[in-house]
Amino acid sequence: MASIKPSPAGFPVEVETLIIGAGACGLVAALSAQEAGQQVLVLERDAYPSGSTALSAGLIPAAGTAAQAAVGISDDPVLFAADIQAKAQHQNDPELVDLMAREAAPVIDWLSDRHGLPFSVVADFDYPGHSRRRMHGLPTRSGRELVDALRGRAETLDIDILCDATVTTLFADDGEITGAGLARPDGTTEQIGCDRLILACNGFGGDREKVRMHMPQIDRALWFGHDGNKGDALDWGAALGAQTRHLGAYQGHGNVAHPHGVLITWAVITEGGIQVNCDGQRFWDESQGYSEAAQAVLAQPGGVAFAIFDARIAGIARQFQDFRDAEGQGAIRTADTIPGLAQELGLPELALREAVENRPQAGADAFGRRFDHPALSAPFCGVGVTGALFHTQGGLVVDQDARVLDTRNRPFPNLFAAGGAACGVSGRADSGYLSGNGLLSAVTLGRIAGRSSADRQRSANS
Repeated sequence: MASIKPSPAGFPVEVETLIIGAGACGLVAALSAQEAGQQVLVLERDAYPSGSTALSAGLIPAAGTAAQAAVGISDDPVLFAADIQAKAQHQNDPELVDLMAREAAPVIDWLSDRHGLPFSVVADFDYPGHSRRRMHGLPTRSGRELVDALRGRAETLDIDILCDATVTTLFADDGEITGAGLARPDGTTEQIGCDRLILACNGFGGDREKVRMHMPQIDRALWFGHDGNKGDALDWGAALGAQTRHLGAYQGHGNVAHPHGVLITWAVITEGGIQVNCDGQRFWDESQGYSEAAQAVLAQPGGVAFAIFDARIAGIARQFQDFRDAEGQGAIRTADTIPGLAQELGLPELALREAVENRPQAGADAFGRRFDHPALSAPFCGVGVTGALFHTQGGLVVDQDARVLDTRNRPFPNLFAAGGAACGVSGRADSGYLSGNGLLSAVTLGRIAGRSSADRQRSANS
């Protein structure tokens, strides 16, 4: 259990900036802090940096990047911020939204130009809620590639990453963090002092009790995040008197291959695919988004559904490593006819035919969805899916420098939070999640936290 204790008489090891968590957030924070002249140490509970980043598609939304300009996409942070707020029904702190929207493009360009990460824009399909094509990813479109690239860059720059190090205790005096205590797999413990601490240890989706408390509607969903997301940042924040917000917010996903447990990109839906239940019937407006899809799918018989698309759409989806993995595992079924696909998936033929072929030429259908893509045609594809919880979006409240605020809205002197440890910009529930919000928070607040910690040190020394 995470705890807060008074400082010991001294620490055997001390660093300037200590970071808890070596996912995308922690590694970006480390690169940023080192660039600002800080001595950095990253602590990671796993044997190898991974986190929720490695389980994602690794896509980061940003407006006004060089990569967008290269393919003729005109975009700007004001439009991006408006999209974020519209998806969340204006439930977010507007200053935090503006901050992330403004900082996203500089982060992508910085990671590309200074650190050599080859980002490109997903330019062949749209994500719900984004009015421009602004999702940036590495070549395989996988989070594993993203976290590996960031780790490799940190190692090249001699940034220390200590793995198999589970932080159990923060040491603090009068609200100022002085260090951390950690446990090693062999049972030994260590204490490390620090001038400032960045919490980059994600959310609490891996703690079922916390999930039941704050978001009971998604409790029975498949947990598709990192098991280390136990809410340590929340526990430490509560003990310190930190402010929290939107603890009922989360990113779900209603298109995880079942029982294979592989993410199926939502492009199979946005490009004109549909979802049907075990009776072969559609049951909702799929254009709302993949986060809302989790509850919609789980409400169906058996908590499962089927994504139905065609070979044209599969060709677009193959840019994602996860989709290719699903094909390799036999999760994606294909057939030259609708009766053949119905047999492959065990669905009623007549109902499936009705679902595939009954779409309006103009206007919205009975669920309110408008179809702007070609009708599905042979060969047809399908995959069984279920609803999943990916990560939580509520957390510690931070200011414009990513400093954690207490319940009286005052910043802690040397405590920062970013990524899943901090409150994001997804409103109060699942429907406020705009594609990429998780990594948006990770990389923007991560970079800000890294450089802000250095700015604080310079101010203290001046």
